[in-house]
Amino acid sequence: MAFRGWKWLLLLGRQNTLAKVWRSRRGGPSLCWQRRCHWSSGKALAPEVRAFLEENTEVTNSGHLTPEIRLRLLTPRCRFWREKPDLWPYGDPFWAIYWPGGQALSRYILDNPCVVKGRSVLDLGSGCGATAIAAVMSGASQVLANDIDPIAGMAMILNCELNHLNPFPITIKNIINSEAGNWDLIVLGDMFYDEQLADGLHHWLQKCIRIHQTEVLIGDPGRHQFLSHSIHSQLHKVIEYSLPESTRQENYGLTSSIVWSYQPSNSLDDS
Repeated sequence: MAFRGWKWLLLLGRQNTLAKVWRSRRGGPSLCWQRRCHWSSGKALAPEVRAFLEENTEVTNSGHLTPEIRLRLLTPRCRFWREKPDLWPYGDPFWAIYWPGGQALSRYILDNPCVVKGRSVLDLGSGCGATAIAAVMSGASQVLANDIDPIAGMAMILNCELNHLNPFPITIKNIINSEAGNWDLIVLGDMFYDEQLADGLHHWLQKCIRIHQTEVLIGDPGRHQFLSHSIHSQLHKVIEYSLPESTRQENYGLTSSIVWSYQPSNSLDDS
């Protein structure tokens, strides 16, 4: 089975598995953000994991919206583009795809550094870490990347190295439904693929805004699950980008990706 077939599984069936993991790995409300288990910039990668990732991904800065950022991704020249998915020794590599929502967020931040300059930024569901990298490049004072896959965290460290950046802190806890973190800006892309997960995001992001006046930016190419969710009525369109041809081909007809500002009504239930 080629990776294109594997990717189709990620887009459809296996996304439900990831959604269940996000829903199940909930942090206890008594834990504060700063004391959560996370990797510091000095955390060393396990040599065997580093070697595997370097051998089975390709360094590229083409075919996406941010050529300024180099990333390790799965491409047609990689072994696992052709191998059976079951031969991949780790969890499904969602981090190895530069998803359209993340591309739009990263492009917007690079083009508008004032959005993050001097501010604290949480990149939720960071994946390959591109949006967090864009925030660092654009002058954010503090960046925390969050993903529930520890291999994604390792890939982010490699991607920071590629872009000559000191790795930012990375947490691999599920922080949705935990305490509302005191962040100036939360960014998240391509996470509205499951209704229950979307409901949890809606409530938690709303709490962050209510308690800390956090700004929230969401990147999404217009997937049905996102457009049909009630959160969509709370969004303001910031900018829309036309996707490169290779990204269109890999995402089954999606032609553009949008950055949205999340502005929930004060009348929503915050309990």
